[in-house]
Amino acid sequence: MGGYILVGGKSSRLGQDKALLEIEGKPLAVRIAACMRPAVDSVTLVGPTAKYGRLGPRVIPDAVADFGPLGGLLAALEDSTYEWNLIAACDMPCVTTELFRSLVGRTADCSGDLVLPYDGEGRPEPLCAVYRSTARTAVRRSVESGVHKVMRALDGLKVLRLMPADYAAVDPDGRAFTNLNHPGDLEHAGLSAHVISQGTR
Repeated sequence: MGGYILVGGKSSRLGQDKALLEIEGKPLAVRIAACMRPAVDSVTLVGPTAKYGRLGPRVIPDAVADFGPLGGLLAALEDSTYEWNLIAACDMPCVTTELFRSLVGRTADCSGDLVLPYDGEGRPEPLCAVYRSTARTAVRRSVESGVHKVMRALDGLKVLRLMPADYAAVDPDGRAFTNLNHPGDLEHAGLSAHVISQGTR
């Protein structure tokens, strides 16, 4: 099982680099990598190598520069030698090892291309999902066609959908998929602003 964390976003709405935000002394990308590592065989960051190489994990560049998350998703799928890959964005400070393990465990029940969780409001979370290598062709085709929306790129794939009840045991408070997009999201995630600062190491 491969593990990939997408770190190449511009974080324009938050005003700071999400991957380098420090929470309890660790850049968020490093925090998520530590949560992911017990659930997979390897962890790789996807983004500019010069910028994130100092964080520790292996780094590969996006398949297409400045293309958005789909370019990072394609880079991960084209890099991996595993049949299944856990792929997550770097802006989920409440994600846990238990959630990652739960998602990975559901691949045993999946005969299709993707294990896709939905949040409590019924929204799909394609940037915290497990992709089979068979999804690579559809993602590449969408990137080559100029498609930027991740869910549109996944049209036609066979998906195992996980609703909140399916993973409630590992996310009882429903916070796992909280994203950091705006400064106010820090409070919503239950994080104290004083323990968060721009990473400089």
